[in-house]
Amino acid sequence: MTDCPSKTLSSFAAKLQFDDLPESVVRRAEELLLDWFGSSLAGKGAQPVEAIECFAREMGGRAGKAEVLISRRHTTALFAAMVNAASSHFAEQDDVHNNSVLHPGTVVFSPAVAVAQAMESSGRDLLTAAVAGYEVGIRVGEFLGRSHYRVFHTTGTAGTIAAAAAAGQLLGLSADQMLDAFGSAGTQAAGLWEFLRDGADSKPLHAAKAAANGLLAAYLAKKGFTGAKHILEGSQGMAAGMSKDADPGKLTDQLGQRWALLETSFKYHASCRHTHPAADALLQVISTYELNPEAIARVTAHVHQAAIDILRPVVNPHTVHQSKFSIGTVLAIIALFRQAGVNEFGAHLNDPRVAAFRKKVDMILDPEVDEAYPLRWIGKVTVKTVDGRTLLGQIDEPKGDPGNTLSRSELEKKASQLAQFSGAATDDEMIRMFDRIWDITRIEKIGSFLHM
Repeated sequence: MTDCPSKTLSSFAAKLQFDDLPESVVRRAEELLLDWFGSSLAGKGAQPVEAIECFAREMGGRAGKAEVLISRRHTTALFAAMVNAASSHFAEQDDVHNNSVLHPGTVVFSPAVAVAQAMESSGRDLLTAAVAGYEVGIRVGEFLGRSHYRVFHTTGTAGTIAAAAAAGQLLGLSADQMLDAFGSAGTQAAGLWEFLRDGADSKPLHAAKAAANGLLAAYLAKKGFTGAKHILEGSQGMAAGMSKDADPGKLTDQLGQRWALLETSFKYHASCRHTHPAADALLQVISTYELNPEAIARVTAHVHQAAIDILRPVVNPHTVHQSKFSIGTVLAIIALFRQAGVNEFGAHLNDPRVAAFRKKVDMILDPEVDEAYPLRWIGKVTVKTVDGRTLLGQIDEPKGDPGNTLSRSELEKKASQLAQFSGAATDDEMIRMFDRIWDITRIEKIGSFLHM
């Protein structure tokens, strides 16, 4: 542990070089880039995302080299990062890191790609910046702890620091400047869970502002703008105002040796990550016993406390996005269709079969599951059948976790489905993009992805 973990973390982010990265980290970063790209396309046509894009058009002008993926127009890095972050966080299939409960891709790749395009950086530079953002953001999320997540959306808070690290790396900030960028990012960090109760549009806004504010902090630091030097662990810093169990040691634990990016999970279902363990466990029971929905009388999901905190407010979802935070809706879709992708939620929001099954579902706090969280997200369900049987399902690692990950072909399929969902890119365009991303380390100048 150090007397100033913020300084140690910022120095790491500033000094990181591509040659420091193990081969496994580089390959995983390529996969995470592809996953982000697919999620970014999925937001096209979504009202909250299009509202932010409309704002960006009005305020951002037309000059710039950074690409807004859903519209294929060019603008400044700031506004491209803002829109792409909102878009990549909309479909609820962007990546997640379990222990920090952070969605790093949306707040790291959105500003990193925008800045890389604006500066005509290389693919290697882009991946190095992304790794810096992941390593910093994940550690900040872990540092802030479980108490933080009960009220604050970590992607909006820790994500702002992650965005600053990624943008600052591309800008070539010195260690001192990176620390200033962290200070300016941290003082802007925000994002509250209250929106879930109303089905409000705030969640993609959290990602949009985290990406944009982190980028802003990095550019200001480049200009000599100073920030608080102890923004994370200081007596009036982020932890002081946002956490009751912050652990400063987690900011620097095995920094440069433990690559947290490798621990990041891909989201298989298009719903809140807290629903995934139970969804996989229910799918296990249904597949094992060949159950149809009518044969199920009751489903009890055994969950961790954070799942209850986030999911319980959504009882009768009124919007597609709100339905993705309804455990009853997610499990109903699993029972009815054996998958919960982007198409199922929109098509069956008002399906009476979903509404009927939702009434069969409840959640209870499970000590074993809660103790393992957030390091491990165990899925457990108890299913009572109409004919009187009690069936148990348990999965120790949800689909998409590092030990149960998606292959490159599965990631390509997922990205193509997300593009098809929104109509943002054709199958041929996606195939060309896969080749480009798998070859990203050989690209000398990051240009447009779609507007070629």
